[in-house]
Amino acid sequence: MRHWCGHAAAFTIEPIFADCEPRVVDLSNARYANLATFRRNGVAVPTPVWFAADGNEYFVFSEGTAGKVKRIRANGRARLAACDVRGTLLGPWHEARARLLTEPDEIARAYRALRRRYGWQMRLLDLMSRLAGKYDKRALIAVTLDTP
Repeated sequence: MRHWCGHAAAFTIEPIFADCEPRVVDLSNARYANLATFRRNGVAVPTPVWFAADGNEYFVFSEGTAGKVKRIRANGRARLAACDVRGTLLGPWHEARARLLTEPDEIARAYRALRRRYGWQMRLLDLMSRLAGKYDKRALIAVTLDTP
């Protein structure tokens, strides 16, 4: 085997677990979720996001002018699946409904859930968003899974 530059490789890396099934991660144990929102023509647009569960709802935040916010405003259909930071699925899709939060008590509940789940990382992101003047331009999203 050769490196990209043409030199002979000192060793090769072979998959040692090639015959194993991929690990399926339950949505409640995932660090990230892939939120798929739908365009008017029905095409899904998946996006990896931070999320936090509270009761039967999952909360997500986004920039207020982001495409997913516009798509949710136009059509509340969504799907949610466990994923890694790059959006690679780690579990099955769950059909869902998404809505934008507008009531102050709902928004506060969503932020509490997100801060409880992500701790110092969420607080640091909040601080950076405030300093950049983007905190008040966020949109909070509630996602409710459809019952089978």
